[in-house]
Amino acid sequence: MTRHGKNCTAGAVYTYHEKKKDTAASGYGTQRIRLGKDAIKDFDCCCLSLQPCQDPVVTPDGYLYEKQAILEYILHQKTENAKKMKAYEKQKQAQKSTSRLESKSEERERVERFKTRENSIVSKPINPFTSGQNKGSERSRTDSSSVESSPAGSSASSSQSLPSFWIPSLTPEAKPTLLKKPNKAVLCPMSGRPIKMNELITVRFTPLDPSLERVALLTRQDRYVCAVTRDALGNSVPCAVLRPSGAVVTQECVEKLIKKDMIDPMTGDKLSDKDIIPLQRGGTGFAASGVDLNAKEARPVMQV
Repeated sequence: MTRHGKNCTAGAVYTYHEKKKDTAASGYGTQRIRLGKDAIKDFDCCCLSLQPCQDPVVTPDGYLYEKQAILEYILHQKTENAKKMKAYEKQKQAQKSTSRLESKSEERERVERFKTRENSIVSKPINPFTSGQNKGSERSRTDSSSVESSPAGSSASSSQSLPSFWIPSLTPEAKPTLLKKPNKAVLCPMSGRPIKMNELITVRFTPLDPSLERVALLTRQDRYVCAVTRDALGNSVPCAVLRPSGAVVTQECVEKLIKKDMIDPMTGDKLSDKDIIPLQRGGTGFAASGVDLNAKEARPVMQV
């Protein structure tokens, strides 16, 4: 069998490459692509702005943010939660008022039923000799009248139950959706756990060369080093933040040096396990980095 080209249209076989090309051009079908290193966030970039941090802070879960960006996010979420709470309270008040009106209408209906029943009671003398005949004649009359009026009544009821979709006043309307009680806590955009301003920890990176400016640091691949061992930091190097000083060190330094005495080498403060925060970092572009590098976009599917 001869070898076909990628754009060959004379072959009788619908190749996999042609199928993928037609799927991408048609706008239907699920698209999958593997991400490279350029699509992965660096370890010193903000999780919101995806830019290198000027004033970095870290959460207790190890996610790095620009201080201005995360504070704006927290304030925005608080205002949104307040708006949702107001709408929820307004809905509760409306439900209470409707329930009161329904209870009042039910009471009125009960009173009207009682009145009609009391007014319909009529004391008439009953003749025991003719009561049976009268009942039989009344039953026959009611049966004949029901048989005659049954098709007309059924048609009238069916016409009343079915709405007219071409008349605006008779078209069905959707009921308003009920709002759920909103959560007052502000959640971290990465971990989904509650986040507070006082829990943010200031991070102090150690630059590779203190004499370099910020613009020069951004153009370099290795920008920061470990505060203790002076090893270059990157996405391939596991890092940790020390809570008392905010210094960034490698996990190798933590395991070999810091955990022996549990003392912050920058400030001399006593450390605990909670004071050593592993810094969440992006992948390296390799599958073994522990980051999912496959992107998936679900699009509508044409079914035959």
